[in-house]
Amino acid sequence: MEEEIEIVRGSENVFRDLGERNADTLFLKAELASQILSALNKKKLKGKKAAETLKITEADISRIRNADLKTFTLDRLVEVVNRLSLKVELTVTKAA
Repeated sequence: MEEEIEIVRGSENVFRDLGERNADTLFLKAELASQILSALNKKKLKGKKAAETLKITEADISRIRNADLKTFTLDRLVEVVNRLSLKVELTVTKAA
């Protein structure tokens, strides 16, 4: 006998789906980190050169690569994004 599997469609925010308390903040941090990593990869920046360009430590680069973002504030991540000649735009919408 086959067991039926229920499929549940998640939201766009996995942190909200997991019931995290600060889901929106965690999601924003993850999105910013993703953009930072994408830009570093495009520019082929690694290690010391990436740290110098972003004016952060190599340990911070490693933390971003490993999604260990608890020590980063949103404004610090935005500053890092800006140092990559990118800008951040924010859209706020009414919750469903």
